[in-house]
Amino acid sequence: MQHMLEQFILARHRLFGASSEQSTTQGRLFDEAEVLAAGSTGAQDSAPLPPESERGKDKPADKPARGKRAPLPPELKRVDVVHDVPAAERTCPCGAPMVEIGQDVSEQLDIVPMQVRVLRHIRKRYGCPGSTHAPVTAPLPAQPLPKSNASADFLAMLLIAKFIDGLPLARFEYVLGRHGVAVPRQTLARWVIGAARLLQPLHNLMRDALLDGSFIHIDETVVQVLKEPGKKPTSNSYMWVQTGGPPGKQVVLFDYDPSRSAQVPVRLLSDYRGYLMTDGYDGYNALARTNGIEHLACWAHVRRRFVDAVKVQPEGRRGLADEAVALIGRLYGIEREYKGASDTVRLQARQEHSLPALTALRAWLDKTLPGVTPKSALGTALSYMRDYWSRLTRYTERGDLPIDNNRCENAIRPFVVGRKAWLFSDTTAGANASAVIYSLLETAKANGLEPYAWLRQVLRDLPAAKTVDDIEALLPWNLTLADLTDENATDSTQPMGQA
Repeated sequence: MQHMLEQFILARHRLFGASSEQSTTQGRLFDEAEVLAAGSTGAQDSAPLPPESERGKDKPADKPARGKRAPLPPELKRVDVVHDVPAAERTCPCGAPMVEIGQDVSEQLDIVPMQVRVLRHIRKRYGCPGSTHAPVTAPLPAQPLPKSNASADFLAMLLIAKFIDGLPLARFEYVLGRHGVAVPRQTLARWVIGAARLLQPLHNLMRDALLDGSFIHIDETVVQVLKEPGKKPTSNSYMWVQTGGPPGKQVVLFDYDPSRSAQVPVRLLSDYRGYLMTDGYDGYNALARTNGIEHLACWAHVRRRFVDAVKVQPEGRRGLADEAVALIGRLYGIEREYKGASDTVRLQARQEHSLPALTALRAWLDKTLPGVTPKSALGTALSYMRDYWSRLTRYTERGDLPIDNNRCENAIRPFVVGRKAWLFSDTTAGANASAVIYSLLETAKANGLEPYAWLRQVLRDLPAAKTVDDIEALLPWNLTLADLTDENATDSTQPMGQA
């Protein structure tokens, strides 16, 4: 009865309880403007910008002074709109003509709506005056989808709209329709799959980089595929996500598979040797038993179980679950304190501070566990921590190892948010295409690149790539923001789309 009551309380909390995400997004969709406006002041909206000579000093751009508006990013294109004093008002009361002595500058944020237009590729043709020899025609540059009429920039916008902004293809079809262009969603879907095939070599090279790292995070989430051979349309398939990579090469990889079996991670990481961070799913145990794999367990999953145990306690009463949350909090406090430190300094801190905290937590666990009902929320949390204790403590062996699997879960979040909009994949080809494109875009973000600018550059250059070196040059860690913000990439006359 105790177990059933706790499950009822947790289910009710998941449905109706307050959480940071629900209170800021899901529950306030229709009054978002009012809620956000209430948190700002008129002074923030109308405060003048600091002089250009003072911008960037003392305070970083992302932390404006209280009540002050942050300056607009300096890398944005500036368009000057000059306001001059009428000639009739430029005469001094003394009769002398006034001279210009300065100017006041203020800035407004502006936006140019998406433009849909047609690129006409005109290829000049030359022939022999006497018609003796065959004519010569200027070649057409390599195109991302040669048999379609979609430009590289159009494909980049299409992929960003679906996989970054979570816009289903049906809605993008309506967007094009407002511009007078009829492109059926089925055609858009074929273009997405075709673009994924073009981008597949980059996905392969990213996997090579992932396997070169010293540790990998892995997790999985469900995805529904309507036309999966041998499965009902309502059944679940899975998107497997791995993150890692060597220093300076952050990799996020998505892989689709209809199964959640233990053989999937074995297949994906068969050539990997190093540390592996997972949650408590038993499907990772087969991979973890591979020679050369060192298995880590996630402290965030342990903490969540104790947080659930706190929720089922009598309201206003502090219990054993609160003690566990506080003890685990000490471990995270050490990680926060040394987050920006070198791996050597962090390792020393873990040896000096984390190990004693773990010893105290283990002593508390051994003392508490025998007196708690095994099937209660607290009992299952304690048993979970005991069962995975050896994996939970291994992060202290080195300074670069993670304490939890949050990095992978954060990488999954954009996919989960997008899934709420587009709901399912129609075919396995579409699911595999989604895996490739999510991998590339999330990897670009992880390496500090603006995904649209990077993807546009890739789709322009990749069709002409002839060697592996040409393709490697397009990987996110081989391009910088300067490479993507040259005159050619930011010129407003460059095509945003073609129909």
